[in-house]
Amino acid sequence: MASKYQITEEEQALFRETVRDAVPLCDDRVSPYRQRPRPHPQQQERDDREVLRDLLSDPLDPADLETGDELLFARAGLQHTVTRKLRRGHYSIRAELDLHGLTSKEARQAVVEFLADCHRQDIRCVRIIHGKGNGSMNREPILKRKVAHWLRQREDVLAYASATPTDGGTGAVYVLLRRPR
Repeated sequence: MASKYQITEEEQALFRETVRDAVPLCDDRVSPYRQRPRPHPQQQERDDREVLRDLLSDPLDPADLETGDELLFARAGLQHTVTRKLRRGHYSIRAELDLHGLTSKEARQAVVEFLADCHRQDIRCVRIIHGKGNGSMNREPILKRKVAHWLRQREDVLAYASATPTDGGTGAVYVLLRRPR
């Protein structure tokens, strides 16, 4: 197929003059296509490092540690900060009940009367001392489990948590009560 543009002798001479100083390439091979590296989740790694730094930078609060002996309960909808404050003993204890030496039946009656009295007096936070069960058969905390069960059944109980070591530790429980209606 003939080109409709013909290169004249003059154009050829001009081209040769222009490329006269050009140096031919030694290697006429083309580099093979390199695959791009796989995407690297840099933001996720930064976030993970930041979370780790935050976890390690804060002083450890023993109230945040859970052991198998701890009691902790909160009604649905209760703010996490309220539960945390209760667990750390930040609420003022306005009344307390000691169940040491009572039978299960006596303890249940005492808890019912105590909570009803607190409700009448508009007391919001109380401590119930149930003991660790060291004096019971098999050294198991019988009243502790029963008190937890009784408190869960009551609508006026918003939350409860094992006390801090200075207030009896796992042998006592803080109870947060609903305001009277």
